[in-house]
Amino acid sequence: MQKEINGLHQLEVLKVRHWTSSTFSFSCVRPDNFRFRSGEFVMIGLSIANKPVLRAYSIASPNWHEEFEFYSIKVKDGPLTSKLQQMREGDYILFRNKPVGTLVNDALLKGRRLFLFSTGTGIAPFTSIIRDPETYEKFDEVILFQTCRFINELEFGKYTVETIFKDELLSEIVADKLKYFPTTTREPSQYFGRVTDWLKSKRFLEQFGTDLNSTEDRAMICGSIEMLNEFKEICLEKGLKEGSNSSPGQFVIEKAFVD
Repeated sequence: MQKEINGLHQLEVLKVRHWTSSTFSFSCVRPDNFRFRSGEFVMIGLSIANKPVLRAYSIASPNWHEEFEFYSIKVKDGPLTSKLQQMREGDYILFRNKPVGTLVNDALLKGRRLFLFSTGTGIAPFTSIIRDPETYEKFDEVILFQTCRFINELEFGKYTVETIFKDELLSEIVADKLKYFPTTTREPSQYFGRVTDWLKSKRFLEQFGTDLNSTEDRAMICGSIEMLNEFKEICLEKGLKEGSNSSPGQFVIEKAFVD
């Protein structure tokens, strides 16, 4: 069921899943005739004290999916997430029908490898992109990195990748093109350490057999402001040009954040 009040849609919540004490995901009814590019974000929120409180959230589901999915942090005193995390099936969220963003295939020049660098809930737009067949038409390899502090914070990404390889149609499309590297910075794991540190040393090249180069590689980056700035500096140093919707380049970053 969908309603519209003062230019904002009300979308029914279909499912809520709490992954950790600090993260959760939820899916909603997709608005009729709504179109977006995988990787874009929209403004969603709740009516709090009779006023709409909205924040930018990347759509975690691909553009062909019949449901909307979002992945969020929990902030105890956050104006929105403190209330959003209490949602249950059958509740409603507010939604503004205007998708935007730079983490889209259109903002990148064609290349051989697509690197997706994310931290925490910054993986959300990439779980949309890795389920979009267009991504695999444009790139021969898609390499997803998600960096979190602890192993359990990687569960949403791991689960999404596992469902792709179990899906009858998607598994054929991604085949051996999709690779996923979950990394941690506080709890020891198979891939331990900050990816930015690896890129600044020889470890990235030694670990993955390649380094970022402007001829073959393209990159999308989503995370905290500090993380974005560090990755942007690394990309520029390696000769990659930042792109946009109007002027495609070799890497793009997203600047929209939840509270």
